[in-house]
Amino acid sequence: MSVIWHGFRDALLMAWEVGWALVLGFTISAMVQAWAPRERVQRALGGSGPGPIVRATGLGAASSSCSYAAVAIARSLFAQGASVAATFAFELASTNLVWELGLVLWVLIGWQFTVAEYLGGLVMIALVALLARAFVSRRLEQQARARARAPAAAHHHHHHHGDGQHGLPGGLRAQLGSRAAWTQVARYFQADWLVLWKEIAVGLLLAGFVAQLGDRFFESLFLKHAAAPLPAIENVLVGPVIAVLSFVCSVGNVPLAAVLWSGGSSFAGVLAFLLADLIVLPILVIYRKYYGGAFALRIAAIMFAAMVVSGLVVSGLFSLLGAIPTGARPTRAAIFGSVGVNYKLALNVLGLLVVAALSWLAATGREPHRVPAG
Repeated sequence: MSVIWHGFRDALLMAWEVGWALVLGFTISAMVQAWAPRERVQRALGGSGPGPIVRATGLGAASSSCSYAAVAIARSLFAQGASVAATFAFELASTNLVWELGLVLWVLIGWQFTVAEYLGGLVMIALVALLARAFVSRRLEQQARARARAPAAAHHHHHHHGDGQHGLPGGLRAQLGSRAAWTQVARYFQADWLVLWKEIAVGLLLAGFVAQLGDRFFESLFLKHAAAPLPAIENVLVGPVIAVLSFVCSVGNVPLAAVLWSGGSSFAGVLAFLLADLIVLPILVIYRKYYGGAFALRIAAIMFAAMVVSGLVVSGLFSLLGAIPTGARPTRAAIFGSVGVNYKLALNVLGLLVVAALSWLAATGREPHRVPAG
């Protein structure tokens, strides 16, 4: 009973630690999604070359961090003609380069992990694009696209993206003063939370209960004292395996990453774990349903290889720059925090007020006028 109580207690303390950052990140994401024009998105992602990949990366970074939603939207883009590289650049960017992920990482384990996550996401996008071109044949791509267009590929996780909206009339100044514009922001905010709250809750609960295992458990998983570079290589291989088996993805795996870092994982291992949110077991099953077994297996192997290499490359770069944290690891008490009268109390109260205001707008606001296509 003591372990159960401490597991739930630590999960709630971590929620208190990062709640305001999640609200801020989701609000910024909702504003970008609601106000950025999207009528040319699918057309912009077709074709080959770096252009569609760069555009897909930018669009993904501006979208929600929900892994399941990103997979569903990517299937729609792929079915409409986006290249394999652009499709998975969108997925990777929308789960590794988003505001809320960086904010929560910064709050829990430091700015180094935020910068490394963003840089690792970019390296991974480049590697997946290169490997997809080399190992996904034209024939396999055509078969996967035909399957993605089939009615049977209807996705499990509905989301507010991809609903055919084309932006609101007027510039940014008009949108800032428009209730209709803020109503649309509120609905995107609500849709993101409705899709992602279970992942976040499971991630917090896992972190709370895994923290009860103690540091010896983690020391048994990760090599620490072998000759270089064996520890880094072993850690970047074990990190994604833990991610796959944890079933947690997107922002939900950040609390568990903090526990891994506290428990003794290397910088490279934690980074590889964070980058592995798109190959958890439920998403692998969805890939198979969307694109067929052969394509899903190929993409999973490509992404696994890319995340391992990305973890090694970025950690190596940070090591050369002397940017890897070398001081004492954060204690469990520091990671899970405490409730007190301080700045976190003010930020969380402000976050609750923002949630209440946006929830009220989503419930009472009218559907905003949309600009017709063309």
